[in-house]
Amino acid sequence: MYRASDHVDNEEYIEELQEAADRLDLGTEARSRAEDVFLSNLPESSRSKRATVASSLYVGALVAGDQRSQRAVADAVGVSRLSVQQRWKELLETVGFDAPDW
Repeated sequence: MYRASDHVDNEEYIEELQEAADRLDLGTEARSRAEDVFLSNLPESSRSKRATVASSLYVGALVAGDQRSQRAVADAVGVSRLSVQQRWKELLETVGFDAPDW
């Protein structure tokens, strides 16, 4: 869970998340889940926040059944695909799902 102040303190990243979701044409549920995942897993460094935005979008879309490729999500946020690949399973597990073994 996160505090309301987390949303205010990270408004620029939430805006970036929503803009990337627009580019990916994600639905409302995927956007909402991605935002919750991001705010529940805030990293300390600004550099890590952009990768977490991308990974949160990937997880939000996956959980909502609106899946996009890691490459598409990474491109929409402007990070490497490796950034998404390295973080998404951990984030998926933080929201209560088991990551697949593939």
